Amino acid sequence: MKHSLSAAGALAVAAMLSACSSHTPPVEAPRPVRMTEIRYDTARESNRYAATVQSRYEVDQAFRVGGKVVQRKVEVGQSVHEGDVIAVLDDADYRLAEEAARQQWQSAATQARQAESDRKRLGNLKADGSVSVSDDERATSGAQTAQAAEEAQARQLELARNRLKYTTLRASRSGVVTAVRFEVGQVVPEGQPVVAIADPGVPEIVVDVPEDQLATFRQAKFKAMLASAPNESFDVTLRELAPQAAAQTRTYRARLKPDGARPLPLGATATLVSDRTMSETPVASLPASALTQSNGQPAVWVVKPAGKEAVGTVELVSVKVHGYRNEDMLVSGPKAGDQVVTAGVQKMAPGLKVALPGSVMAEADNAQQAAR
Repeated sequence: MKHSLSAAGALAVAAMLSACSSHTPPVEAPRPVRMTEIRYDTARESNRYAATVQSRYEVDQAFRVGGKVVQRKVEVGQSVHEGDVIAVLDDADYRLAEEAARQQWQSAATQARQAESDRKRLGNLKADGSVSVSDDERATSGAQTAQAAEEAQARQLELARNRLKYTTLRASRSGVVTAVRFEVGQVVPEGQPVVAIADPGVPEIVVDVPEDQLATFRQAKFKAMLASAPNESFDVTLRELAPQAAAQTRTYRARLKPDGARPLPLGATATLVSDRTMSETPVASLPASALTQSNGQPAVWVVKPAGKEAVGTVELVSVKVHGYRNEDMLVSGPKAGDQVVTAGVQKMAPGLKVALPGSVMAEADNAQQAAR
């Protein structure tokens, strides 16, 4: 009898528990998520480039004739003025050539004078018929030929004198010697650069731009700072951008001039900072992990307060992507101040309850992430 009562009681308790469980399902706790606030601003993009200081006017000078160097008058870093002697070649052979050309010219000049004298004499005799017309024509032709030969030899003499003068190399402009590529006793060929002269009064910032940044580089504003003074920046303006990439580096050489007169040490290392506006309309920066899709269009999960403190629900909001910057994206669409889910977007569903920032569950999740 007692066993029957015990069984009956157990069945009654089980029935009561079953009834309770069917009418009161367990309450799902709000899910902690990472989120960020939508803040609109004008989007700007900045890039930094390694640059050098070079002169806008730099000349590689060479001898216009070849020969053995017998004098060198300059050193690297030395200031020179236009017309100063840089180096001298052995001119013995060029003096001999000049002397030979002079003697040939004198011989041609003598023959021209003789031919002209003969032409005049025959011209006087032609009047009384003592000289035939053909003899007069031959005399005239001979005088003209001799005159042309004299002029040709005069040009050869002038060329010989010029080549003798070219054995002395002079500075074509005032500036600073930045490179010397020869020594006394060296035989240098004609046209080989032997010295470089730069004008320090017109410095420029020179930088090589990668191909993928070429279009935006033209639209940017620039500042530069020297490695010796990294906290002192100055404005520079793009003056020249190469239309063709360098064969070795596949980069485009850009030259920028400082705004205003500013002395810069040639050869110094500099940093160029470019800054441009990416979008005229205000945009918000979000982590790329916040992006999902809705009907094939970009969207994000926005957290809306559900009326209870520290609890909200998520809904899908379409966005317009204006561009990407490193690991972030620039978007517009959600309202300023909205909270956007930035992690685990693939696990979101419309109406899902989440813990808002400042809640106990959100703080616990943040502590757990920090511990990891």
